Amino acid sequence: MATCGTEASCSQCESSETCSQDEQKRHEEERLHAQLGLIEHTLVVMSGKGGVGKTTVATNLAMALAQRGHRVGLLDADIHGPNVPKMLGIEGAQFINRGDGMRPVGCYPNLSVASVAFLLESQDDAVIWRGPLKHAVIRQFISDVNWGELEFLIVDLPPGTGDEPLSVAQTMKVVDGAIIVTTPQDVALLDARKSVTFARKLNMPVVGIVENMSGFICPHCGQRTDIFKTGGGEQAALAMNVPFLGRIPLEPGVVQHCDDGKPYVEKFPQSEMAHAFAAIAERCETL
Repeated sequence: MATCGTEASCSQCESSETCSQDEQKRHEEERLHAQLGLIEHTLVVMSGKGGVGKTTVATNLAMALAQRGHRVGLLDADIHGPNVPKMLGIEGAQFINRGDGMRPVGCYPNLSVASVAFLLESQDDAVIWRGPLKHAVIRQFISDVNWGELEFLIVDLPPGTGDEPLSVAQTMKVVDGAIIVTTPQDVALLDARKSVTFARKLNMPVVGIVENMSGFICPHCGQRTDIFKTGGGEQAALAMNVPFLGRIPLEPGVVQHCDDGKPYVEKFPQSEMAHAFAAIAERCETL
């Protein structure tokens, strides 16, 4: 498996000699500060547990914002399960380093992506890293990837409140908002509430809760069936005193198009799901 690595010497030093550790840290902080200065808004997409469609929400929200003319970066911070490239049809892509930092992979107009998947030699490679290495890679994705000027950087976090969410929050220092994804059933809602608490403890404003898989829409008759119940996300938002961003229905074509690398909002812009994401994107524009 490839790793991104770091140079032993610092290109910012006038001397060709290797930087001291203090100099390297100072230059790293300068790069990080400069990079973050080019990003207007940073948003993290979180879930308390897996299987609630968090990455589907992150990719389609990024696409919805890009469709509205915004310059959007999508950072796949799910180190052990980097599925964003699969959902955007850019599996097998790799970073390109042209001397001014790693370039993110462009996939649609206004949308570029960084993922640990671009560092793997094979899609079957397992990422077996402890916390410090994961923190270093996430930091490098933010400071050393040449994103350029962005209006939105969307960060797709792994489930839970562990190393990766903490690393993102500590590295960015200021996150403009957290979007919490849940499904309507009680077990998912319990974990969603933990994500709200996590965001608050790290001083991340909660943009709101999204209730995903909220009703199955039959492709034949159009009738809605509440497989996982409905309304739980809104109730959790009310109980936690955070905004409710809306319900995203479970449409049969979503799974197939995610597997095919075609974002649903791009493929079916008039669908109920696309309208739901457009409303969430509009809410993000007000931050």
